[in-house]
This record gives sequence, C-alpha cells and structure tokens, in this order.
Amino acid sequence: MTTRSRSRGYWVFLLPSFVLFTGVIVVPFLMNVGIGFTRWQGIGDPRWVGLDNYTRLFADERFWASFRNNVALIVAMAIVPTVIGLVLAATLFDYVGKKVGPRAASALRAAYYLPQVLPVAVAGIVWGWIMHPQFGALNELLKLLGMEPRNWLGDPDWALPSVMVIMVWFQIGYPVVIFMAGLQRVDPALYEAAEIDGASWWRRFWHITIPQIRPEIYVVLLTCTIAALKVFGPIFVLTRGGPGGATLVPSYFSYQNFFEKANVGYGSAIATVLTLVIIVVTVFFLRIQDRES
Repeated sequence: MTTRSRSRGYWVFLLPSFVLFTGVIVVPFLMNVGIGFTRWQGIGDPRWVGLDNYTRLFADERFWASFRNNVALIVAMAIVPTVIGLVLAATLFDYVGKKVGPRAASALRAAYYLPQVLPVAVAGIVWGWIMHPQFGALNELLKLLGMEPRNWLGDPDWALPSVMVIMVWFQIGYPVVIFMAGLQRVDPALYEAAEIDGASWWRRFWHITIPQIRPEIYVVLLTCTIAALKVFGPIFVLTRGGPGGATLVPSYFSYQNFFEKANVGYGSAIATVLTLVIIVVTVFFLRIQDRES
C-alpha cells in the first residue's frame, strides 16, 4: 500500500469530525456574518444595511469600553493565574512532593482545581452571597476588623476588580494541573545537579522549570486568553454587565443586543468582531510558539 493510499484512508476517519465541525461551527459562523450586514429583530425578513452595523459599532463607546474590560479580564484569567500557577505547580512538584509526599501534592492539586469543576452558576451565586452588600461574609469580616463595608458588585469602582478576583480564584487550578503534568517529563537529574551545585529553589525554578515547560506555558496562556475573551457565564450570573456597564464584555454586549434589545444584526456584528479578534490572538500565539520551538 502506497503512502498516498494510506493517507486517503485517514480521511474516512476524519470525515465525521469534519461534518460535525462544518455543521456546528462553520455554517453558524457564516450565517452570523451574513446577519451582521442586516437589520433584523429576529422575526420577519432581514433588511440589508451593508456596513451600517460595523460603522455604528466602531463609533459605539460601550463597545470599546467592553473590550477594555475584556483586557482587564485577560489579566485576571490568563496572566495572573499563569504566574501564580507556575509558582504553585513548582512548589507542589519540587517541594511538597519530595518533602511531604506525592499524595499530599495530589490532594492540593485537586483542591486548587476544584473551582474548575463547579458549575459557573453555582460558583457565581456563592460569590454573590459572599460579596452581598448587606449580609455578605466579606463585609461581615470587614466590620469585625473595623473597616468600612462596600458594595463589591454594585459599585462601579469596585465591580470589575471584584469580578477579576473571582476569576483568578476560578481559573487558577487549570494552569496548576497543566504545569504539574508538564513537570512530569522534566529530567529529575537537572534538579539534582542544580541542587548539588548549591542552586536555590528560586534559581531552579527560573533556570530549569520555566524553560523546560515553555510549551505548556504557551498552551495555558492561549487557552486562558481565549476563555477571557469569550467569558459570559460569570458576568451573567454576577453583574449582568453592570453597574453602568462597569463589567460589560463583548460577549455579554452581543447577548444584550440579540435577546434583550432584539437587535440581532448589531449583535451579530459584535459576535463577528469578537470571533475575528480571537482568531488573530490564536494565530499570534501560535506564531510565537513556532519561533520559540
């Protein structure tokens, strides 16, 4: 059997996935792009308006504000969890696993990952109780410390930072698990040689751990950045984009126009721009990873 005939055989196994991808991803995306050039309320016939939705979109201050909020959530969901996850994973692998035992390291890893297992709605409701302005546990703690209670999710100055803290808590377990898995393939002799040479834990972390698991770092940064760009559930449960648009993000802004304002064409334009941004970010990360490899 020739190489060409074998490669043709592989396509048979890829065909179901290709059909599913086309039906679930490609066709709806192309339909969304088409609707973005129309004015439509979800019923009746769409009216073609060309680039009017995009002209309006790029002049819409709420749209740009939603992307600024998205940048803050990228920091909270990608950058901060990656940095903290690196330190935690290295500590669990290089210190807890050796000094206390692998079972303790595994238990702590599972504890950090637990927020990822919880449904978004459940986690959001619990955090809403914790940060409730009147009977929330956080404000009760502040009162015990003699500090002024705050309306964490209802104050425009505090709503976005509060959501960012919640998202760090929610996201941090994912990089810990990925990085600990990556550390399994690092040659232990590297750590042993560095330790014999008198290298401190921080030097081993900086000169061995980070370079050795660089592919995992790229994967975590890419997937967490995409998750931050399309975040919807926590915003919907916690703040509904408020107060006053302080926590509005493009995905929820699109949802508002789709379902609350019945402005489907404008919502489609927002969703299309967000998708293109995600594609550009993905290509950017992949190109950097190719250069480093």
